[in-house]
Amino acid sequence: MKQDILPITFVRAPIISKIGSVNNEATPAIGFAYLSGYLKKFGYEPVLIDAIGEGLNQVWPLKKYPGFQAQGLNFKEIINLIPKNSKVIGFSLMFSSEWPLVRDLLMEVRKYFPKALFVGGGEHVTGLAEYSLRDCSALDVCVRGEGEQTFFELIKAYEKKESFKGLGGISYLDEEKVFHQEQSPPPRIRKIDEIGWPFWPDGYLEKFWKSGKSYGVATEKDMPFMVSRGCPYQCTFCSSPDMWTTRYTLRDVNDVVDEAKFYIKRFGITSLQFYDLTAITKKAWIVEFCKKLLKEGIKLNWSLPSGTRSEALDSESLSLLRKTGCNYLVYAPESASSRTLKNIKKKIKLEQLTKSVLEAKRQNLTVRINLIIGFPEETWSDIFKTLLYGLKMSFHGVDEAPLFIFSPYPGTEIFKTLSHKNKIILNDAYFLGLSSLNSSYLSTKIINHNPKINTRILGVVRTLFILANYSVSYLFFPKRISRTLKNIFSPHEAVTVFEHRLKDLIRRKKVLRGEIN
Repeated sequence: MKQDILPITFVRAPIISKIGSVNNEATPAIGFAYLSGYLKKFGYEPVLIDAIGEGLNQVWPLKKYPGFQAQGLNFKEIINLIPKNSKVIGFSLMFSSEWPLVRDLLMEVRKYFPKALFVGGGEHVTGLAEYSLRDCSALDVCVRGEGEQTFFELIKAYEKKESFKGLGGISYLDEEKVFHQEQSPPPRIRKIDEIGWPFWPDGYLEKFWKSGKSYGVATEKDMPFMVSRGCPYQCTFCSSPDMWTTRYTLRDVNDVVDEAKFYIKRFGITSLQFYDLTAITKKAWIVEFCKKLLKEGIKLNWSLPSGTRSEALDSESLSLLRKTGCNYLVYAPESASSRTLKNIKKKIKLEQLTKSVLEAKRQNLTVRINLIIGFPEETWSDIFKTLLYGLKMSFHGVDEAPLFIFSPYPGTEIFKTLSHKNKIILNDAYFLGLSSLNSSYLSTKIINHNPKINTRILGVVRTLFILANYSVSYLFFPKRISRTLKNIFSPHEAVTVFEHRLKDLIRRKKVLRGEIN
């Protein structure tokens, strides 16, 4: 590293989860990859220390938090990897459920780097900037919202020893511990095609592929990929409006395809996995993208594991998805109650979404629908409508219909409402509750923010639905039994996320028994 270039290190903490969880997703750090790619254009050479990527399947109990475990390198191993000359250390603070562990990591790292600038970025600190700064004395600055341009401006000011005052999108405490939040909502990058492609260090992605890790379904070499920024909608349970504002921008199709071709040549990838919040909103874009893939003769699987909407997915566009190798399509209706959909500002037409789901199954696409129950204003009538809808979709051949309990995440409209009513107390128990709520699917010990609904019954209902749903899926479609058994013991293949999580669980157990590395 050149002496005149500010030494920057990015650190991602281990995953925290409930012991026995099957829902820990060890995925590549695409956020840091984008930050690294952006900074390299200006001559910086950031170093990535990813505790998850360096410690795949390395699981250890958290003595400080009984009942919880971490997956990845331990604190000592992480600190030993951080270059001793690091002047700026950036930490991923994306998920509030991880805050207690990441905070402890920051405090430990600070002992070895007392003079470095500690910067946190992600949805957690975007929603809870002041709380995070006061709860963790090691944290100097929070970068809120879209990070590339804001972080670049921050380190330029730091290099010049200039005041941070006036820099858009950051929060910090001054010497008198007065809280400052510069520009809210945080600024957005207007021309996302100028951000550049993410930078992946040599050998980094290969570790995930070797371990069979993937965000959604699995193939041999799944590539993290993004074609958009933001989301134009304002769902009250989602932190996207706080993190990204409601500005939604799609990349140029030619640039997207060029990036895919680059990965095929460099890595020999077998699949693109879209990490976008809402990848498909405009039919014209997805049609152009698919036709470009066909014209270029690009043969790849690709999937939408995060969930999408139905407006653009008619018979024509679904046919193009199938022809171009889309192997996993996730819809996100969330609820089948019109009253709930109105309350959470989920502006979808359920009939139109259902029609699209059934058409996708008719065209032999693997389909999942995401459902949520337990919103604060829901009644049992609303919940049963969602449960019946999920079972109905399973009878119609939908491959997965996971049911989640509502979680009030910081940065969301519902969280702000509950906090204003003093219904949420910010402490470690709250954050750890977010971690355990939807990772232990068969547990009936849950957190409930609906005063009309009995908590234990809500947990039992969730468990019964999951058992019934998978029973329908496998009993009415018995070919899936042999497919699942085959896939969970194969090196790479997984047709559904359920299969992939089972593979992860089996592999971790083998690692613990010393059968594999």
